[in-house]
Amino acid sequence: MSIFNLQLFGSFFAQAAPEAAPGNSMIFTLIMFGAIILIMYFLMIRPQQKRQKEHQKMLDSLRKGDKVITASGMHGHITDIDGNVFTIQIADNVKVQFEKTAIAAKKQ
Repeated sequence: MSIFNLQLFGSFFAQAAPEAAPGNSMIFTLIMFGAIILIMYFLMIRPQQKRQKEHQKMLDSLRKGDKVITASGMHGHITDIDGNVFTIQIADNVKVQFEKTAIAAKKQ
């Protein structure tokens, strides 16, 4: 055999590498995808839901006379509640109406 033939056969045998089982890579991909979804849930979605529940509790507990801060940054106290509309006094003889969802926080 010549050197050329040895090199030719060597290149054929070198290219014949065993392939990985296709099922194993698919299972690994699904496991990683599931893990990413779980991480996203526990780091982003669940804390946001908790904050929303706390904010809703705060909104439900508001009464006349409570001091509040609106989403636009106005400070005042509640003088009247009519369903979802709050009348807030922000200065002497200055009353402004806000939707319930516009209340950002309750001052202590």
